[in-house]
Amino acid sequence: MTELRRDLAIISDWIKPNSRILDLGCGNGTLLKHLRDAHGVNGYGLEIDTNKILECLKKDLNVIQTDLDAGLSDFDEESFDYVVMTQTLQAIYHPDKLIEEMLRVGREGIVTFPNFGHWRARLHIALGGHMPVYGAIPYEWYNTPNIHLCTLSDFEQLCRDKNIKILQREVVTAEHKTSTTMRVLPNLFGELALYRFSRK
Repeated sequence: MTELRRDLAIISDWIKPNSRILDLGCGNGTLLKHLRDAHGVNGYGLEIDTNKILECLKKDLNVIQTDLDAGLSDFDEESFDYVVMTQTLQAIYHPDKLIEEMLRVGREGIVTFPNFGHWRARLHIALGGHMPVYGAIPYEWYNTPNIHLCTLSDFEQLCRDKNIKILQREVVTAEHKTSTTMRVLPNLFGELALYRFSRK
């Protein structure tokens, strides 16, 4: 079995064996396949890209083609134990509504997103006067799929506003490594944020 990236390994550790999972923007199905093979997880992936869907089907994964901006109305309340969305939150038109939908159809939600509060992002804007381009945010302002960049503080404020309980938080670099400085000052040194949350 191939070794998972550090961020996906963290998510895998958060998910209990034999759970029901919905993976939003599942890509080529790497996480879903690992959870199925290593933890007996039963689940579905939602993906819009036809080529990535074909990769999922080759791995014998359950995948549905859909646009996440259309919401999750096809799923009943509490259909899943976990609803996961990796590196997709910032590309959604209404991330706050999708977070609420995640907790409607699942008992817990897990999201990852690039942290716009990282010191490199701050430095690019403060000293260079332009939008940052680096590891965790690799696009130019005019070709980025990211439309709602946020910081750890922004996401945690959203959780407070929506009465959402943060169960776990981790931060890693764009290379999916961690350090003591990231644990002490996560909003300044974490490039990629991972959150596990539920309703209060």
